Amino acid sequence: MTQFILAIIISVAVLVFLIVKMNVHPVISLFIGGVLAGSILGMPLVDTVGTIASGFGSTLGSIGMTIIFGSIIACSIRDSGAAKSMVNFFIKLFRGKNLELSTGMAAYIMSIPVFGDVTMVLISPLCAIIGKRQHKPMGLMASMTILPLNLTHSMVPPTPGILAVSVLLGADLGLVILWGIICSLIAYLLTWVLMKGWAAKDFYPPKPEYVEGIEEVSSSDYHDLLIKEEGLPSVLAAMSPILLPVILIALASFADMTMAEGSTARVILDTIGNRNIAMFLGVVCGWLLAATHKEKALASFNRTTGKKETNLFQMMFNGWVGEALEVALIPLIVTGFGGGFATIIKGAEAAGQLGDVVAATGFPGMLVPFVIGAAMECAVGSRTTAGMTAAGLCLPMLGSLGISPVACAVMIGAGTMIVSHVNDSGWWVSMSMFNMDAPRTFKYNTLVGGVAGLIAGVAGCIFIVAGLM
Repeated sequence: MTQFILAIIISVAVLVFLIVKMNVHPVISLFIGGVLAGSILGMPLVDTVGTIASGFGSTLGSIGMTIIFGSIIACSIRDSGAAKSMVNFFIKLFRGKNLELSTGMAAYIMSIPVFGDVTMVLISPLCAIIGKRQHKPMGLMASMTILPLNLTHSMVPPTPGILAVSVLLGADLGLVILWGIICSLIAYLLTWVLMKGWAAKDFYPPKPEYVEGIEEVSSSDYHDLLIKEEGLPSVLAAMSPILLPVILIALASFADMTMAEGSTARVILDTIGNRNIAMFLGVVCGWLLAATHKEKALASFNRTTGKKETNLFQMMFNGWVGEALEVALIPLIVTGFGGGFATIIKGAEAAGQLGDVVAATGFPGMLVPFVIGAAMECAVGSRTTAGMTAAGLCLPMLGSLGISPVACAVMIGAGTMIVSHVNDSGWWVSMSMFNMDAPRTFKYNTLVGGVAGLIAGVAGCIFIVAGLM
Protein backbone atom coordinates (compact mmCIF):
# COMPACT_ATOMS: atom_id res chain seq x y z
CA MET A 1 0.00 0.00 0.00
CA THR A 2 2.86 2.39 0.83
CA GLN A 3 4.31 1.84 -2.63
CA PHE A 4 0.92 2.52 -4.23
CA ILE A 5 0.38 5.76 -2.27
CA LEU A 6 3.90 6.89 -3.15
CA ALA A 7 3.20 6.15 -6.82
CA ILE A 8 0.08 8.33 -6.70
CA ILE A 9 1.70 11.20 -4.80
CA ILE A 10 4.88 11.30 -6.87
CA SER A 11 3.23 10.83 -10.28
CA VAL A 12 0.53 13.44 -9.60
CA ALA A 13 3.13 15.87 -8.20
CA VAL A 14 5.24 15.43 -11.34
CA LEU A 15 2.13 15.82 -13.50
CA VAL A 16 1.26 19.11 -11.78
CA PHE A 17 4.86 20.35 -11.91
CA LEU A 18 5.16 19.66 -15.64
CA ILE A 19 1.86 21.32 -16.53
CA VAL A 20 1.95 24.30 -14.15
CA LYS A 21 5.64 25.10 -13.70
CA MET A 22 7.26 23.79 -16.86
CA ASN A 23 4.31 24.57 -19.17
CA VAL A 24 4.55 21.10 -20.71
CA HIS A 25 1.50 20.07 -22.75
CA PRO A 26 -0.93 17.80 -20.81
CA VAL A 27 -0.43 15.01 -23.38
CA ILE A 28 3.29 14.63 -22.60
CA SER A 29 2.74 15.34 -18.90
CA LEU A 30 0.13 12.59 -18.59
CA PHE A 31 2.34 10.13 -20.45
CA ILE A 32 5.34 10.87 -18.24
CA GLY A 33 3.16 10.72 -15.12
CA GLY A 34 1.77 7.35 -16.18
CA VAL A 35 5.22 5.91 -16.96
CA LEU A 36 6.52 7.15 -13.61
CA ALA A 37 3.56 5.66 -11.72
CA GLY A 38 4.01 2.32 -13.45
CA SER A 39 7.74 2.30 -12.71
CA ILE A 40 7.21 3.01 -9.01
CA LEU A 41 4.63 0.22 -8.91
CA GLY A 42 7.25 -2.16 -10.30
CA MET A 43 5.81 -2.60 -13.78
CA PRO A 44 8.24 -3.27 -16.65
CA LEU A 45 8.53 -0.27 -18.97
CA VAL A 46 7.06 -2.13 -21.93
CA ASP A 47 4.06 -3.25 -19.87
CA THR A 48 3.58 0.29 -18.52
CA VAL A 49 3.55 1.86 -21.96
CA GLY A 50 1.28 -0.94 -23.22
CA THR A 51 -1.18 -0.28 -20.39
CA ILE A 52 -1.18 3.44 -21.15
CA ALA A 53 -1.78 2.69 -24.82
CA SER A 54 -4.61 0.31 -23.93
CA GLY A 55 -6.24 2.93 -21.71
CA PHE A 56 -5.75 5.57 -24.39
CA GLY A 57 -7.40 3.38 -27.02
CA SER A 58 -10.32 2.26 -24.87
CA THR A 59 -11.03 5.84 -23.78
CA LEU A 60 -11.06 7.15 -27.34
CA GLY A 61 -13.15 4.17 -28.38
CA SER A 62 -15.71 5.11 -25.75
CA ILE A 63 -15.97 8.86 -26.27
CA GLY A 64 -14.11 9.81 -29.48
CA MET A 65 -17.11 9.81 -31.80
CA THR A 66 -19.19 11.67 -29.24
CA ILE A 67 -16.65 14.51 -29.01
CA ILE A 68 -16.41 14.82 -32.80
CA PHE A 69 -20.18 14.85 -33.26
CA GLY A 70 -20.49 17.47 -30.50
CA SER A 71 -18.05 19.70 -32.37
CA ILE A 72 -20.09 19.38 -35.57
CA ILE A 73 -23.22 20.32 -33.61
CA ALA A 74 -21.39 23.47 -32.44
CA CYS A 75 -20.84 24.47 -36.08
CA SER A 76 -24.54 24.02 -36.84
CA ILE A 77 -25.55 26.12 -33.84
CA ARG A 78 -23.19 28.91 -34.89
CA ASP A 79 -24.11 29.08 -38.56
CA SER A 80 -27.87 28.51 -38.36
CA GLY A 81 -28.52 31.33 -35.88
CA ALA A 82 -29.67 28.81 -33.26
CA ALA A 83 -27.82 30.57 -30.42
CA LYS A 84 -29.66 33.82 -31.14
CA SER A 85 -33.00 32.01 -31.22
CA MET A 86 -32.29 30.49 -27.79
CA VAL A 87 -31.36 33.86 -26.32
CA ASN A 88 -34.55 35.41 -27.77
CA PHE A 89 -36.59 32.57 -26.28
CA PHE A 90 -35.31 33.30 -22.78
CA ILE A 91 -35.75 37.06 -23.22
CA LYS A 92 -39.42 36.34 -23.97
CA LEU A 93 -39.67 33.80 -21.15
CA PHE A 94 -38.38 36.29 -18.56
CA ARG A 95 -40.29 39.18 -20.15
CA GLY A 96 -37.13 41.24 -20.48
CA LYS A 97 -36.26 40.93 -16.79
CA ASN A 98 -33.02 39.46 -15.44
CA LEU A 99 -31.52 39.36 -18.92
CA GLU A 100 -28.33 37.78 -17.60
CA LEU A 101 -30.43 34.62 -17.32
CA SER A 102 -31.34 34.78 -21.02
CA THR A 103 -27.74 34.40 -22.18
CA GLY A 104 -26.98 32.25 -19.13
CA MET A 105 -29.63 29.65 -19.84
CA ALA A 106 -28.76 29.61 -23.54
CA ALA A 107 -25.12 28.98 -22.57
CA TYR A 108 -26.20 26.33 -20.06
CA ILE A 109 -28.01 24.38 -22.78
CA MET A 110 -25.38 24.87 -25.49
CA SER A 111 -22.54 23.63 -23.30
CA ILE A 112 -24.18 20.24 -22.66
CA PRO A 113 -22.84 18.60 -25.86
CA VAL A 114 -20.43 21.38 -26.88
CA PHE A 115 -16.99 22.02 -25.39
CA GLY A 116 -17.13 24.93 -22.91
CA ASP A 117 -14.51 27.09 -24.63
CA VAL A 118 -16.46 26.83 -27.89
CA THR A 119 -19.68 27.84 -26.13
CA MET A 120 -17.92 30.95 -24.80
CA VAL A 121 -16.98 31.98 -28.31
CA LEU A 122 -20.58 31.44 -29.49
CA ILE A 123 -22.38 33.20 -26.63
CA SER A 124 -20.06 36.10 -25.70
CA PRO A 125 -21.10 38.42 -28.58
CA LEU A 126 -24.76 37.90 -27.68
CA CYS A 127 -23.99 38.59 -24.03
CA ALA A 128 -22.31 41.87 -24.99
CA ILE A 129 -25.19 42.91 -27.27
CA ILE A 130 -27.87 42.20 -24.66
CA GLY A 131 -25.87 43.97 -21.98
CA LYS A 132 -25.39 47.07 -24.16
CA ARG A 133 -29.01 47.25 -25.30
CA GLN A 134 -30.43 47.33 -21.76
CA HIS A 135 -27.41 49.00 -20.15
CA LYS A 136 -26.84 45.96 -17.98
CA PRO A 137 -23.68 45.71 -15.84
CA MET A 138 -21.18 43.56 -17.72
CA GLY A 139 -19.99 42.18 -14.38
CA LEU A 140 -23.42 40.62 -13.97
CA MET A 141 -23.84 39.60 -17.62
CA ALA A 142 -20.37 38.02 -17.86
CA SER A 143 -20.42 36.16 -14.54
CA MET A 144 -23.88 34.69 -15.00
CA THR A 145 -23.14 33.65 -18.58
CA ILE A 146 -19.73 32.09 -17.88
CA LEU A 147 -20.98 30.20 -14.81
CA PRO A 148 -23.72 28.04 -16.39
CA LEU A 149 -21.62 26.96 -19.37
CA ASN A 150 -18.85 25.91 -16.94
CA LEU A 151 -21.39 24.01 -14.84
CA THR A 152 -22.74 21.89 -17.67
CA HIS A 153 -19.23 21.54 -19.11
CA SER A 154 -18.15 20.07 -15.76
CA MET A 155 -21.22 18.08 -14.73
CA VAL A 156 -23.51 17.10 -17.61
CA PRO A 157 -22.62 14.51 -20.29
CA PRO A 158 -22.08 14.26 -23.19
CA THR A 159 -19.56 17.08 -22.61
CA PRO A 160 -16.21 15.30 -23.10
CA GLY A 161 -14.73 15.48 -19.59
CA ILE A 162 -17.69 14.31 -17.52
CA LEU A 163 -18.60 11.80 -20.26
CA ALA A 164 -15.13 10.24 -19.96
CA VAL A 165 -15.45 10.20 -16.15
CA SER A 166 -18.83 8.47 -16.38
CA VAL A 167 -17.56 5.85 -18.81
CA LEU A 168 -14.45 5.16 -16.71
CA LEU A 169 -16.53 4.73 -13.55
CA GLY A 170 -19.12 2.57 -15.35
CA ALA A 171 -21.87 5.01 -14.35
CA ASP A 172 -25.28 4.99 -16.03
CA LEU A 173 -24.98 7.86 -18.49
CA GLY A 174 -28.66 8.80 -18.38
CA LEU A 175 -28.62 9.08 -14.59
CA VAL A 176 -25.44 11.16 -14.63
CA ILE A 177 -27.19 13.51 -17.09
CA LEU A 178 -30.26 13.68 -14.84
CA TRP A 179 -28.42 14.33 -11.57
CA GLY A 180 -25.84 16.52 -13.26
CA ILE A 181 -28.62 18.76 -14.57
CA ILE A 182 -30.41 18.85 -11.20
CA CYS A 183 -27.30 19.68 -9.15
CA SER A 184 -25.86 22.15 -11.67
CA LEU A 185 -29.16 23.97 -12.12
CA ILE A 186 -29.58 24.29 -8.35
CA ALA A 187 -26.02 25.61 -8.14
CA TYR A 188 -26.58 28.12 -10.94
CA LEU A 189 -29.82 29.57 -9.63
CA LEU A 190 -28.69 29.77 -5.99
CA THR A 191 -25.39 31.37 -7.00
CA TRP A 192 -27.34 33.87 -9.10
CA VAL A 193 -29.54 34.76 -6.12
CA LEU A 194 -26.54 35.08 -3.79
CA MET A 195 -24.17 37.01 -6.06
CA LYS A 196 -26.21 38.99 -8.59
CA GLY A 197 -26.27 42.12 -6.43
CA TRP A 198 -22.51 42.01 -5.96
CA ALA A 199 -21.77 41.43 -9.66
CA ALA A 200 -24.25 44.13 -10.74
CA LYS A 201 -22.04 46.85 -9.26
CA ASP A 202 -19.49 46.55 -12.08
CA PHE A 203 -20.41 48.51 -15.22
CA TYR A 204 -17.26 47.83 -17.21
CA PRO A 205 -17.64 48.08 -21.04
CA PRO A 206 -18.32 45.06 -23.26
CA LYS A 207 -15.91 44.10 -26.03
CA PRO A 208 -16.09 47.04 -28.50
CA GLU A 209 -16.20 44.97 -31.71
CA TYR A 210 -19.23 43.05 -30.38
CA VAL A 211 -21.38 46.13 -29.83
CA GLU A 212 -20.35 48.37 -32.71
CA GLY A 213 -23.51 50.10 -33.95
CA ILE A 214 -25.63 48.71 -31.09
CA GLU A 215 -27.76 51.34 -29.35
CA GLU A 216 -29.24 51.23 -25.86
CA VAL A 217 -33.00 50.65 -25.58
CA SER A 218 -34.96 52.76 -23.12
CA SER A 219 -38.25 50.97 -23.74
CA SER A 220 -39.64 48.62 -21.07
CA ASP A 221 -41.18 46.42 -23.77
CA TYR A 222 -39.16 43.20 -23.97
CA HIS A 223 -39.91 42.95 -27.71
CA ASP A 224 -37.51 45.86 -28.22
CA LEU A 225 -34.72 43.83 -26.61
CA LEU A 226 -34.96 40.86 -28.94
CA ILE A 227 -32.14 40.19 -31.37
CA LYS A 228 -33.64 41.28 -34.67
CA GLU A 229 -32.44 39.16 -37.56
CA GLU A 230 -34.21 37.72 -40.55
CA GLY A 231 -34.62 33.97 -40.87
CA LEU A 232 -33.80 32.84 -37.35
CA PRO A 233 -34.97 29.26 -36.66
CA SER A 234 -37.73 28.50 -34.19
CA VAL A 235 -36.51 27.79 -30.68
CA LEU A 236 -37.57 24.15 -30.91
CA ALA A 237 -35.56 23.68 -34.09
CA ALA A 238 -32.65 25.65 -32.61
CA MET A 239 -32.46 23.42 -29.53
CA SER A 240 -33.07 20.13 -31.34
CA PRO A 241 -29.39 19.31 -32.13
CA ILE A 242 -28.61 19.73 -28.42
CA LEU A 243 -31.64 18.36 -26.65
CA LEU A 244 -32.40 15.37 -28.89
CA PRO A 245 -29.23 13.42 -27.94
CA VAL A 246 -29.70 14.20 -24.23
CA ILE A 247 -33.34 13.07 -24.30
CA LEU A 248 -32.54 9.88 -26.23
CA ILE A 249 -29.69 8.92 -23.87
CA ALA A 250 -31.93 9.56 -20.85
CA LEU A 251 -34.77 7.52 -22.36
CA ALA A 252 -32.41 4.58 -22.91
CA SER A 253 -31.47 4.64 -19.21
CA PHE A 254 -35.14 4.82 -18.27
CA ALA A 255 -35.88 1.85 -20.52
CA ASP A 256 -33.10 -0.20 -18.93
CA MET A 257 -34.53 0.46 -15.48
CA THR A 258 -38.22 -0.07 -16.20
CA MET A 259 -38.67 -2.35 -19.23
CA ALA A 260 -38.19 -6.07 -19.66
CA GLU A 261 -34.95 -7.10 -21.30
CA GLY A 262 -35.47 -7.95 -24.95
CA SER A 263 -38.76 -6.07 -25.27
CA THR A 264 -39.21 -4.24 -28.56
CA ALA A 265 -39.51 -0.82 -26.96
CA ARG A 266 -36.37 -1.32 -24.89
CA VAL A 267 -34.37 -2.54 -27.89
CA ILE A 268 -35.44 0.51 -29.92
CA LEU A 269 -34.69 2.97 -27.11
CA ASP A 270 -31.35 1.34 -26.34
CA THR A 271 -30.43 1.62 -30.02
CA ILE A 272 -31.31 5.27 -30.59
CA GLY A 273 -30.17 6.11 -27.04
CA ASN A 274 -26.67 4.76 -27.63
CA ARG A 275 -24.50 7.84 -27.02
CA ASN A 276 -22.83 7.73 -30.44
CA ILE A 277 -26.07 7.14 -32.33
CA ALA A 278 -27.88 9.80 -30.27
CA MET A 279 -25.14 12.35 -30.93
CA PHE A 280 -25.15 11.56 -34.64
CA LEU A 281 -28.91 12.15 -34.70
CA GLY A 282 -28.13 15.53 -33.14
CA VAL A 283 -25.74 16.16 -36.02
CA VAL A 284 -28.53 15.25 -38.47
CA CYS A 285 -30.77 17.81 -36.77
CA GLY A 286 -28.01 20.38 -37.27
CA TRP A 287 -27.78 19.53 -40.94
CA LEU A 288 -31.55 19.86 -41.31
CA LEU A 289 -31.38 23.20 -39.52
CA ALA A 290 -28.83 24.47 -42.02
CA ALA A 291 -30.75 23.04 -44.97
CA THR A 292 -33.86 25.00 -43.97
CA HIS A 293 -31.80 28.19 -43.40
CA LYS A 294 -29.41 27.83 -46.32
CA GLU A 295 -28.54 31.45 -47.04
CA LYS A 296 -28.02 32.32 -43.38
CA ALA A 297 -25.87 29.25 -42.76
CA LEU A 298 -23.63 29.83 -45.79
CA ALA A 299 -23.24 33.53 -44.99
CA SER A 300 -22.28 32.80 -41.38
CA PHE A 301 -19.86 30.03 -42.38
CA ASN A 302 -18.10 32.26 -44.91
CA ARG A 303 -17.98 35.20 -42.51
CA THR A 304 -16.49 33.06 -39.75
CA THR A 305 -14.00 31.07 -41.81
CA GLY A 306 -13.11 33.65 -44.45
CA LYS A 307 -14.05 31.20 -47.21
CA LYS A 308 -16.36 31.71 -50.18
CA GLU A 309 -18.38 28.52 -50.07
CA THR A 310 -21.57 28.48 -52.13
CA ASN A 311 -22.43 24.80 -51.91
CA LEU A 312 -24.49 23.88 -48.84
CA PHE A 313 -23.58 20.21 -49.13
CA GLN A 314 -19.87 20.98 -49.11
CA MET A 315 -20.26 23.32 -46.12
CA MET A 316 -22.11 20.75 -44.00
CA PHE A 317 -20.30 17.57 -44.98
CA ASN A 318 -16.82 18.96 -45.51
CA GLY A 319 -16.40 22.43 -44.01
CA TRP A 320 -18.13 21.70 -40.72
CA VAL A 321 -16.48 18.31 -40.35
CA GLY A 322 -13.03 19.77 -41.00
CA GLU A 323 -13.60 22.51 -38.44
CA ALA A 324 -14.99 20.03 -35.94
CA LEU A 325 -11.95 17.78 -36.22
CA GLU A 326 -9.64 20.74 -35.58
CA VAL A 327 -11.66 21.77 -32.51
CA ALA A 328 -11.99 18.21 -31.20
CA LEU A 329 -8.38 17.14 -31.69
CA ILE A 330 -6.89 18.47 -28.45
CA PRO A 331 -9.80 17.37 -26.20
CA LEU A 332 -9.68 13.94 -27.85
CA ILE A 333 -5.97 13.38 -27.36
CA VAL A 334 -5.82 14.85 -23.84
CA THR A 335 -8.80 12.75 -22.76
CA GLY A 336 -7.22 9.64 -24.27
CA PHE A 337 -3.95 10.17 -22.40
CA GLY A 338 -5.95 10.91 -19.25
CA GLY A 339 -7.56 7.51 -19.69
CA GLY A 340 -4.13 5.93 -20.09
CA PHE A 341 -2.87 7.52 -16.86
CA ALA A 342 -6.01 6.46 -15.00
CA THR A 343 -5.63 2.89 -16.26
CA ILE A 344 -2.19 2.64 -14.63
CA ILE A 345 -3.60 3.76 -11.28
CA LYS A 346 -6.76 1.67 -11.27
CA GLY A 347 -4.88 -1.45 -12.44
CA ALA A 348 -2.53 -1.59 -9.45
CA GLU A 349 -3.08 -4.49 -7.07
CA ALA A 350 -3.19 -2.19 -4.04
CA ALA A 351 -5.72 0.17 -5.64
CA GLY A 352 -8.69 -1.66 -4.16
CA GLN A 353 -7.29 -1.26 -0.64
CA LEU A 354 -7.02 2.53 -0.84
CA GLY A 355 -10.73 2.94 -0.08
CA ASP A 356 -10.32 0.97 3.13
CA VAL A 357 -7.51 3.30 4.18
CA VAL A 358 -9.66 6.36 3.49
CA ALA A 359 -12.66 4.80 5.27
CA ALA A 360 -10.51 4.09 8.34
CA THR A 361 -9.80 7.81 8.69
CA GLY A 362 -13.50 8.55 9.20
CA PHE A 363 -13.56 11.05 6.32
CA PRO A 364 -17.02 11.04 4.65
CA GLY A 365 -16.80 8.84 1.57
CA MET A 366 -19.16 11.01 -0.46
CA LEU A 367 -16.74 13.94 -0.18
CA VAL A 368 -13.68 12.03 -1.40
CA PRO A 369 -14.43 12.40 -5.17
CA PHE A 370 -15.41 16.04 -4.65
CA VAL A 371 -12.16 16.87 -2.85
CA ILE A 372 -10.00 14.94 -5.32
CA GLY A 373 -11.76 16.60 -8.27
CA ALA A 374 -11.24 20.06 -6.73
CA ALA A 375 -7.59 19.38 -5.90
CA MET A 376 -6.82 18.11 -9.39
CA GLU A 377 -8.64 21.02 -11.06
CA CYS A 378 -6.66 23.49 -8.96
CA ALA A 379 -3.45 21.64 -9.80
CA VAL A 380 -3.73 20.90 -13.53
CA GLY A 381 -6.36 23.36 -14.79
CA SER A 382 -8.04 21.20 -17.40
CA ARG A 383 -11.39 19.91 -16.14
CA THR A 384 -11.04 16.92 -18.46
CA THR A 385 -7.61 15.99 -17.11
CA ALA A 386 -8.67 16.70 -13.52
CA GLY A 387 -11.84 14.64 -13.83
CA MET A 388 -10.15 11.69 -15.51
CA THR A 389 -7.37 11.61 -12.90
CA ALA A 390 -9.90 11.85 -10.07
CA ALA A 391 -11.98 9.06 -11.60
CA GLY A 392 -8.91 6.85 -11.90
CA LEU A 393 -8.18 7.38 -8.20
CA CYS A 394 -11.79 6.93 -7.08
CA LEU A 395 -12.72 3.86 -9.13
CA PRO A 396 -10.83 1.34 -6.96
CA MET A 397 -12.30 2.95 -3.84
CA LEU A 398 -15.97 2.90 -4.84
CA GLY A 399 -16.87 -0.13 -2.72
CA SER A 400 -15.32 1.40 0.41
CA LEU A 401 -16.66 4.92 -0.18
CA GLY A 402 -20.23 3.66 -0.08
CA ILE A 403 -21.47 5.69 -3.05
CA SER A 404 -22.71 4.74 -6.50
CA PRO A 405 -20.73 5.34 -9.70
CA VAL A 406 -23.35 7.97 -10.64
CA ALA A 407 -22.85 9.83 -7.37
CA CYS A 408 -19.09 9.61 -7.74
CA ALA A 409 -19.21 11.08 -11.25
CA VAL A 410 -21.48 13.96 -10.22
CA MET A 411 -19.35 14.78 -7.17
CA ILE A 412 -16.16 14.75 -9.26
CA GLY A 413 -17.84 17.11 -11.72
CA ALA A 414 -18.87 19.46 -8.92
CA GLY A 415 -15.34 19.36 -7.53
CA THR A 416 -13.82 20.40 -10.84
CA MET A 417 -15.80 23.67 -10.60
CA ILE A 418 -13.59 24.69 -7.67
CA VAL A 419 -10.56 26.96 -8.16
CA SER A 420 -10.38 27.44 -11.91
CA HIS A 421 -7.49 29.86 -12.39
CA VAL A 422 -4.60 30.80 -14.66
CA ASN A 423 -3.63 27.24 -15.60
CA ASP A 424 -7.10 26.67 -17.11
CA SER A 425 -7.43 27.52 -20.82
CA GLY A 426 -11.10 28.35 -20.28
CA TRP A 427 -10.07 31.01 -17.75
CA TRP A 428 -8.10 32.85 -20.43
CA VAL A 429 -10.81 32.39 -23.05
CA SER A 430 -13.37 33.93 -20.68
CA MET A 431 -11.04 36.89 -20.04
CA SER A 432 -10.70 37.55 -23.76
CA MET A 433 -14.27 36.88 -24.88
CA PHE A 434 -15.91 38.90 -22.09
CA ASN A 435 -13.43 41.82 -22.18
CA MET A 436 -12.15 41.27 -18.63
CA ASP A 437 -8.78 41.92 -17.00
CA ALA A 438 -7.18 39.38 -14.64
CA PRO A 439 -8.76 40.68 -11.39
CA ARG A 440 -12.23 40.59 -12.96
CA THR A 441 -11.63 37.09 -14.31
CA PHE A 442 -10.71 35.91 -10.82
CA LYS A 443 -13.94 37.47 -9.53
CA TYR A 444 -16.39 36.45 -12.24
CA ASN A 445 -14.91 33.09 -13.25
CA THR A 446 -12.89 31.73 -10.31
CA LEU A 447 -14.88 33.06 -7.34
CA VAL A 448 -18.38 32.70 -8.80
CA GLY A 449 -17.53 29.23 -10.13
CA GLY A 450 -16.13 28.19 -6.76
CA VAL A 451 -19.31 29.22 -4.95
CA ALA A 452 -21.41 27.29 -7.47
CA GLY A 453 -19.15 24.24 -7.16
CA LEU A 454 -19.60 24.22 -3.38
CA ILE A 455 -23.38 24.51 -3.75
CA ALA A 456 -23.42 21.69 -6.32
CA GLY A 457 -21.34 19.54 -3.96
CA VAL A 458 -23.69 20.21 -1.05
CA ALA A 459 -26.70 19.42 -3.23
CA GLY A 460 -25.05 16.17 -4.30
CA CYS A 461 -24.37 15.20 -0.67
CA ILE A 462 -28.00 15.85 0.25
CA PHE A 463 -29.22 13.60 -2.56
CA ILE A 464 -26.72 10.89 -1.62
CA VAL A 465 -27.73 10.97 2.06
CA ALA A 466 -31.39 10.84 1.01
CA GLY A 467 -30.61 7.69 -0.97
CA LEU A 468 -31.70 9.22 -4.26
CA MET A 469 -28.38 9.31 -6.12
